[in-house]
Amino acid sequence: MYWTLELAHQLEDGPWPATRDELIDYAIRSGAALEVIENLQAIEDDEGEIYESMVDIWQDYPRKDDFLFNEDEY
Repeated sequence: MYWTLELAHQLEDGPWPATRDELIDYAIRSGAALEVIENLQAIEDDEGEIYESMVDIWQDYPRKDDFLFNEDEY
């Protein structure tokens, strides 16, 4: 399983929080890349575990505070 920003971006508007099966269904319905669906299927699901955001799936997913951007300046 591998994630890139491009692949992860396809799930940003997903139905968070969601189970793995809900995310797979969303990815199929939204026309996400095959790699996204394969990555979601590769997740070891613990009895319908709920994922709150992409960070729960891909721990290295960049968060808003990872960027050095001061919103107050603009």
